Amino acid sequence: MIDTNQLKKGVCIVFKGAPMIVQTATSSTPTARGGNTITKTKLKNLLTGQVLNESFRSGEKFEEADLEHHDCAFMYADGTEWHFIDNQTFEQFSLSKDDIGSDVGYMKDGLEGLQAMVIDGQVVSVKLPLSVDLEVTTCDPAIKGATAKAQLKNAVTETGLEVLVPPYLAAGEMIRVDTRDGHFIERVK
Repeated sequence: MIDTNQLKKGVCIVFKGAPMIVQTATSSTPTARGGNTITKTKLKNLLTGQVLNESFRSGEKFEEADLEHHDCAFMYADGTEWHFIDNQTFEQFSLSKDDIGSDVGYMKDGLEGLQAMVIDGQVVSVKLPLSVDLEVTTCDPAIKGATAKAQLKNAVTETGLEVLVPPYLAAGEMIRVDTRDGHFIERVK
């Protein structure tokens, strides 16, 4: 069983009789005394693709969705479909942009370490590795003299993903990005 405080991006649960994947989850505690913590989630039905916005009180429990996980790699995108290969069977499969959702910004040709989520022999979604290495294609100039606190600047990666990075980074450098929240982890040498 999965508790409400364990709901994070990528967790798969059974809700209203269907397998759902958590796309976003934010917790908030009411200011009133004795108020329960509330977790607001965006859930995607893995069978129909329907997206639900649901709120849960702390202490609610959910059954874990019965999924198979297969190691796979991203091959390429052709504009409407994203194509993958199963690393064990070498079978190819594709998912639409709607199936992948906001994760398209992390999909770089040849990306390894992905996991295909399979229900009844059908791939319904792909789970990203915890981090990916991407090349910075463009970034804002550094702000000179602003040293009172840590400054970040905007950068765009080769996949079109926008990331806040430290001022010492320049276009052409490789960075490691956390796929759970999209923040900069480190420069890759």
